[in-house]
Amino acid sequence: MLLVDDHALVRGGLRAVLDTTDDCQVVGEAATGEEAVERALTLRPDVVVMDLSMPGAGGVAATAALRTDLPSARVLVLTTFADDARVRAALAAGATGYLLKDATPDDVVRAVRATARDEVPIDPRVARSLLPATGTDADPVPSGPVLPPREREVLVRLARGLSNRQIASELGIAERTVKVHVGSVFRRLQVADRTTAALWARDHGY
Repeated sequence: MLLVDDHALVRGGLRAVLDTTDDCQVVGEAATGEEAVERALTLRPDVVVMDLSMPGAGGVAATAALRTDLPSARVLVLTTFADDARVRAALAAGATGYLLKDATPDDVVRAVRATARDEVPIDPRVARSLLPATGTDADPVPSGPVLPPREREVLVRLARGLSNRQIASELGIAERTVKVHVGSVFRRLQVADRTTAALWARDHGY
């Protein structure tokens, strides 16, 4: 993976955590968005851990460029910002996951692994940004295609950033069953990935 942050101390801390795991290998580092794109095209990492606030091109612009120039690379945002605008901008640019910098080392490792599996690890505090804003205490009425009850349950949890395994645990069903439901949700919503499905859920009252 490639670590992108303008603070060498942060990059060093992340490397110390990730290099101790058997299935994670840091292949390089970058301090700016431009450098991140350049190094990624050379190193071709599976996962890019991306800060948002950096000199020059920020993390959102770098993420968008990476998704265009190196679509095989998945981006995990690791930042201090949890506001709705930045969360939505990063996900819209193509970020797979979104984590806050006060996450524990174990949380970071789990998020990196989930990102590599093309799941959508979203910090629970950030997940609120994907929920619809309402002016009352009443529950919003979902719009769009009508989903069967079980698929609605799966979509809601997918929008929270849960993995198939976590959804299966919460719903008390097999992980392979969750995979089938996720595929059906994608077809009904006409989306191709979990991030787009999560954004669709946010925009349609789920």
